[in-house]
Amino acid sequence: MDMSFIIAAASTAAPEPNTVNPVVQVAWDQVTRLGLVEAVTFLSFGVVCLIYGWRVYKALVAICFGLGGLILGIVANHYLIGGNVVWVCVITTVLLVILSLPLLRLAVLILGGLAGAIITAGLWLALDLPMRLIWAGGLIGLVAGGMISFATFKAAVIVFSSLQGAALLSVGGLAILHRYLPGSDRVCSLVFDTPWFLPVVLLVPLGLGLIIQFRLSKGEQVQAPASKG
Repeated sequence: MDMSFIIAAASTAAPEPNTVNPVVQVAWDQVTRLGLVEAVTFLSFGVVCLIYGWRVYKALVAICFGLGGLILGIVANHYLIGGNVVWVCVITTVLLVILSLPLLRLAVLILGGLAGAIITAGLWLALDLPMRLIWAGGLIGLVAGGMISFATFKAAVIVFSSLQGAALLSVGGLAILHRYLPGSDRVCSLVFDTPWFLPVVLLVPLGLGLIIQFRLSKGEQVQAPASKG
């Protein structure tokens, strides 16, 4: 009797920790910070990217590398400099934007590989596979996306622009649902308690964007500027 009491007390005092996926937590933090204007803006740009990303891919490449420079500046300031975040971020953002324009073909190759990595990592999350091995799923997509980008420039443009549009559309849509849908706590519970929810929210518009862009761009060439020299 005493032994059973001790076991029951121990199990009650030390419950299994509720582990939260850090990737999901970061994504949800970004969603909850958006106001209505920002969410609608995300939705609008997301639709444009999903439908006409192949037409405005140069601007999308510059935006992606600008965001990459911004992140690089924040990381560099935090871990290396510890000074003025604003100036470090401005310098790295402008530098990567300037570099992406003359190296457009290489930039699209990089973005195509990253898009493949994000897609397969999303599938890894949707299938609720071990998080410690998610890098393996991302690596498969990175290699596949890089090979596609090497094979056809147009496909790489459509893949990364569709992914960018799907991400904007998903974040904006979730932000609006979270703020204005009655019983919006259900959205939060779906995000954290249903492993496949966020990947599906991203991959469904991605698939639609791929179909739409391939159909609209059928018969048209999407080429990078010829390298000089």
